[in-house]
Formats: sequence, structure tokens, C-alpha cells
Amino acid sequence: MEQAAPNESYNPWTVVNLVFHHLAEQGLHPTFSDAGDPGEHATRLLQALGIEPRAEGNRQAFEDTKDELARIRAAVLGEA
Repeated sequence: MEQAAPNESYNPWTVVNLVFHHLAEQGLHPTFSDAGDPGEHATRLLQALGIEPRAEGNRQAFEDTKDELARIRAAVLGEA
């Protein structure tokens, strides 16, 4: 299994959503409320995979969005 890149991050709720839909596609009926907050379990799964759980999600996607917003501000507002 390939190791995650250093400082890679991901939103734990994305993992919850992925697992929820995968289980539903397999004919199972997952629930969120019966077992408490699934975010804690998703966070532990990400940590076991060497990925830092972050509410803002994937670090590279976050940086790309930040760069794009800066580009748009510069184009529209003339900010440097």
C-alpha cells in the first residue's frame, strides 16, 4: 500500500460520505444517528492511513482555491 504524501490532509466528512454511499450501494442500510457522531471514526481512519483530518479538506485543493480567489481578486479589484 502506498503511503500518503507528507502533510496530506482530508476532510473526515468526505470519508463518512464515501463509506455511507458504498455501504448503501451494497444493499446495506447505514445510519448516522444510532452510533453517535461518525466524524470521530472517520478521523481515526484517516489518521491510521497517515492523513491529517482537517475540516477544510484536502490541503492541495484548499491551496488551489486560495490561489484562484487571489487571481480573481487581482483581476476584478486590481489587488496584488
